[in-house]
Amino acid sequence: MASECEVTPDDQHEHLRPEGTEPLERIAVDYTPDACHHAPASGEIHVTYDHRGGARWRSRGRFLPGCAVAAAVRAPAGDTAGLNYNLYLSSLEGSSDMDEIDFEFLGNDKRAVQTNLFVAGGGGREMVHQLPFDSSDGFHHYAVAWSAEAVEWRVDGEVIRREERREGEPWPEKPMYLYASLWDASDVDEGKWTGTYHGRDAPYVCSYRDVRVPVVREEEECQDDANAGDEAGAAGEEEVDAEAGKD
Repeated sequence: MASECEVTPDDQHEHLRPEGTEPLERIAVDYTPDACHHAPASGEIHVTYDHRGGARWRSRGRFLPGCAVAAAVRAPAGDTAGLNYNLYLSSLEGSSDMDEIDFEFLGNDKRAVQTNLFVAGGGGREMVHQLPFDSSDGFHHYAVAWSAEAVEWRVDGEVIRREERREGEPWPEKPMYLYASLWDASDVDEGKWTGTYHGRDAPYVCSYRDVRVPVVREEEECQDDANAGDEAGAAGEEEVDAEAGKD
């Protein structure tokens, strides 16, 4: 699967890598591990949507405000109407009181990306941004910088949105995993959000590489690993070690 990606210099995005980050080397796959292929040596992750459905991967550790995450993403090719593919931070996917910061791609428009912010389960801060490129034509760089004072969403190094905390305003403060998934969102808002899935160009592959996460001390990551299975079960998902989906 890794051979599907064009080869580019390792330092291609060096100027875009947030300070205080390191490559994401270990992931967990919450469902359909055979649809998620992780190649740690090249730093590439490929998620496929086909008759099996999609898959969702996440970091093994969680991160606190004062950090940034980033990845180069290439959207699936073809008629992707109905699909949602993404890169986001969440305290726990599916939890009713989750904090979350999103990049979401809407399959019916590959020249747009949606950003959103959730605090204690409350969202409603969606913004759709037009992109100067087709997100399936190649890899582009997406980053979120998150602090106790502000959140920034960046595309290819440019800030496309900045939200500053207002006095007394609830704010995302829970420790958050980095997540990514590929799924059929046709049923959301009666298909108005991402369109209706046709599947005429399946299988669809969303590719991630040069994934960067905050530097986490080993003991912190081990503690998160110990708690991750219980939390994933509480959210109704099955956690699978990423080795099962490695190519």
